[in-house]
Amino acid sequence: MKYISTRLAAPALSFQDVVLQGLANDGGLYVPEFLPKFDKAKMEQLRKLNYEELFFEVTEHFVSGEIDSKTYKEIIKKSYQNFSHTAIAPLKQLSATEFLLELFHGPTLAFKDFALQFLGNLLDHFLQKTGEKIVIIGATSGDTGSAAIQGCKACKNAQIFILHPLNRVSEVQRRQMTTVLADNVFNIALQGNFDDCQAMVKKMFGNQEFLHGKRMVAVNSINFARIMAQIVYYFYAALRLGVDEKNPISFSVPTGNFGDIYAGFLAKKMGLNIKTLIIATNSNDILHRFLQNNDYRRAEAKDTISPSMNIQVSSNFERLLFDAYKAQKLENKMPELMKEFERTGFLSVDAEIMQNIKKDFSSYAFDDEQTLTTIKEIFAQTSELLDPHTAIGVAASKQFIKEQRYEGELVVTLATAHPAKFPDAVVQATKKHPDLPNFLKDLFARSEKMEILQNDVESVKQFISQKI
Repeated sequence: MKYISTRLAAPALSFQDVVLQGLANDGGLYVPEFLPKFDKAKMEQLRKLNYEELFFEVTEHFVSGEIDSKTYKEIIKKSYQNFSHTAIAPLKQLSATEFLLELFHGPTLAFKDFALQFLGNLLDHFLQKTGEKIVIIGATSGDTGSAAIQGCKACKNAQIFILHPLNRVSEVQRRQMTTVLADNVFNIALQGNFDDCQAMVKKMFGNQEFLHGKRMVAVNSINFARIMAQIVYYFYAALRLGVDEKNPISFSVPTGNFGDIYAGFLAKKMGLNIKTLIIATNSNDILHRFLQNNDYRRAEAKDTISPSMNIQVSSNFERLLFDAYKAQKLENKMPELMKEFERTGFLSVDAEIMQNIKKDFSSYAFDDEQTLTTIKEIFAQTSELLDPHTAIGVAASKQFIKEQRYEGELVVTLATAHPAKFPDAVVQATKKHPDLPNFLKDLFARSEKMEILQNDVESVKQFISQKI
């Protein structure tokens, strides 16, 4: 398996090189040259497997023999040994047709653990093999940072620098990052928003001289290994719920950077009978505006009670556009399309491209008031506490079920974070305070370590350069 850039000017890479490089040197994102396709017989085989076994079967094609099977299975097992639920990704029923897929039983209580525990062990394997020392630089709107730190802090050959927007993540999210006092972990609170953090990471990828010859590695979802790991739980949930060629399923996905829902799109292309992928977003509704009006236009990010989705440029969206144009044999249009977006902050697509995207996706956007109402209503109906991101997913699934496109299939909302990560919103909606799990009970008593820096790439580069 080789990986190619969405902008077509970078060299094709192996899996190991894609993991260690992250962003392509032409500014594009790496995607696999082709996808494996699972037939009916293979699906029946997959249905009987536990989570770790399923992970191996679904993803081994992407690794393409670069890691021997025994070692790869050990990496997978190690990646999920610290999850607090034996099912890894348990399902919970909300109504006759609605389910939650709980993705918050990992060490940092968010879905990012599924990919970043795996990526950390993968990096450790490759770096021990090559002896190379790397610098991990990531941007976070709240959850990626802590998950990356927990996943990668044990990598002996890696230093980790995480940028988060100052005062724009929840206190639990911040403390999960800043209370890790390991010598190889550095937290940077940037005086800006998440889009500033993400843009800064991309700029640093383009010029790495400040790293004194060390390689910069991405842990954001621009790294394809993260997308690959997330494909698995779509298969796991669907097969557990009896999905086959006659019984489809739809998924509602709270999404900001488009990585999580793009993994569902790949699962569908690999043969899983997913009818509709529902984009659920907050007031930062660039993806919703695109799907409704063919208007992908950069705007100022708004602060909301669902901060992990306070994003106005969804980096993984480029991968979907590439797939859509490639399906029409028009992928050569991608470099100019993305260049134009970077220049103007706006793009739209051809009518046929949009029509094909709409076959797979629906979208809904909800403001803070609607989010709080959903948290309150679900708690009253089911006693289930939802974090604000998951609440947006549930609100979108309920809206979708009312529409003509819905045909009675089961709808699964991805529960992307534990409610205790966002206690203020939960308390406001329900008057009930969500408790942190026992292993995090002392979080607010732990010492913190972080550096507050100006929204200036040279200042950040200088700080990193002095620490490596």
